[in-house]
Amino acid sequence: MRDYFALLGSSPLFEGIKEENLLGMLQCLNARNVAYGKDEFLLLAGQPISSAGLVLSGRVQIIKEDFSGNRTILTEVSPGNMFAEAFACAQSSHLPITVISVTGCQILWLDVQRVVSVCSSACQFHTRLIENLLAILASNNILLNQKIEHLSKRTTREKLLSYLSDQALKQGLEEFDIPFSRQELADYLCVERSAMSSELSRMQSEGLLSFNSRRFRLHGNPL
Repeated sequence: MRDYFALLGSSPLFEGIKEENLLGMLQCLNARNVAYGKDEFLLLAGQPISSAGLVLSGRVQIIKEDFSGNRTILTEVSPGNMFAEAFACAQSSHLPITVISVTGCQILWLDVQRVVSVCSSACQFHTRLIENLLAILASNNILLNQKIEHLSKRTTREKLLSYLSDQALKQGLEEFDIPFSRQELADYLCVERSAMSSELSRMQSEGLLSFNSRRFRLHGNPL
C-alpha cells in the first residue's frame, strides 16, 4: 500500500493530509486494495453499495444502461480520483449505475460512512477529510452539469463542438487528447457512432478541426 502513498497524498480526498498520517486514515476507513482485470464489473446497477472506490492505477468508466441495453458513458475515472462516493454516502440500496474497468486496475475501497459520521478514533484530520469529501461531491456535481450542457445541444455537431471546446479549455491547448475511443465518445454524447464519425469528417473537411485517433486540434473559434 505504501507504494501508492504519493498518489494518495495528491488525490482530492487526502489533500492536506501528510503522508505519515495516511496509514492511520486508511485503517480508520477500512481501506481494501483490490486488483481487477480489463472489462471487469466493479459495481453493478441494482445492487446495494456501502463503499466508494478510489482508483490507484488504470481507468474505470461509470456507465448507465437502459432496459434495451443501450449504454451511456457518464464519465471516466483516472488514478487518484473517486467514484460512487455519493451513493455510498447515501447508502443506496439500489445502485443506478454500473462501474467497469477499461484497463487492468487497482481500486482502493473506502468506507466513506466513516467520514460523515463521528470518528471513534478521534482522527486528527477527520474534519479535513469531511471538507475534502464535500469538495469532491461539489466538483462532481459541476462536471455533471457540464455534461448536461453538452447533451442539451440539438445536433451531433453542436454536441461535439461543445465537448471538444470544453476539453481544449480544460487542458489549455488547441491540440489535445480526449480519454475516449470513437465508440466511447458516441456513448458519452448519446449519439450514433456512424453519424458522429461522418460529422467529424465533415467538420475536418470544412477546416473546423483536425484529428488523429484521440488527438484533436480546433482551428480558430468554431462555436
